[in-house]
Amino acid sequence: MSASFASALTAAHDAAASQNYPQACLYVVATPIGNLADISLRSLHVLQRVDAIACEDTRHTQGLLRSYGLERPGHQLLAVHQHNEAEAAAGIIARLQQGQRIAYVSDAGTPGVSDPGARLCAAVAAAGLRAMPLPGASSITSALSVAGCVPPGQTEGGFVFAGFLPTKSAERQVAVHKLAAEPRCTVLLEAPHRIQDLAKALAVLGPRPVTLAREITKQFEQISTHAAHDVAAWLDADATRSKGEFVVVLHPVAVQQDGGDAERVLRLLLAELPTKTAVKLTAEITGGNRNTLYDRALEIKREADKA
Repeated sequence: MSASFASALTAAHDAAASQNYPQACLYVVATPIGNLADISLRSLHVLQRVDAIACEDTRHTQGLLRSYGLERPGHQLLAVHQHNEAEAAAGIIARLQQGQRIAYVSDAGTPGVSDPGARLCAAVAAAGLRAMPLPGASSITSALSVAGCVPPGQTEGGFVFAGFLPTKSAERQVAVHKLAAEPRCTVLLEAPHRIQDLAKALAVLGPRPVTLAREITKQFEQISTHAAHDVAAWLDADATRSKGEFVVVLHPVAVQQDGGDAERVLRLLLAELPTKTAVKLTAEITGGNRNTLYDRALEIKREADKA
């Protein structure tokens, strides 16, 4: 172990050792999303202290632990990922019931947020056991903190986390149209090989500001804000802009107070979808009466035909 790592572990012990770390507890530990320095002292202390560490990928986690001088024997690393989370939870609960302390980490960032961990925590709670969060790095909150989202004309902010949109074009299109009616800030995630497809789908949002944050905390981090209809062109202008994992922040829009929201949504959807589908989605999004919306849709169609 290098002197710097030894110093960090000593600092972690000094800062966190006096706190309470109960037995029979699952410690949900946030890990860096790209920069190894983004680990908390309390997380380092807990990762030293627990009896075993559950993780998405044991090889990845072993490498992370090795970076901090915390390498573990293989039998102390428990694989818990999206394909075995339910079954693995039973084994972890059995260990907790024996009084063990178990940490859970995802490959990067905060577990349970677009990563495995939620089912495990639900199972632990159902068994009457405790799960303790150790906060830390998150690509979602990191992107939000610098996006500068100011809700126009709203007294409250808040945001919606939508995660990854459907990969199929038609389903993605429907999802984007639903997002068009959401006035709050909305956060999406996207992989580099699909970011162009998402950008093209978001173009229907017109001038709505969109912040793209890629490679957050890493060497080639880039954060840039554009009108939704300009995002695809911005990506096209430089091939490197499509590289890396993306957090996409749709800025909030002004809430209409004149009851025209259903009308706006209906017109937007009619431009892209069959009448029945547009009416159905508008009713689901706005809570409007489907029959009333259908009648209005026919009127809009007739007006368009006369124009």
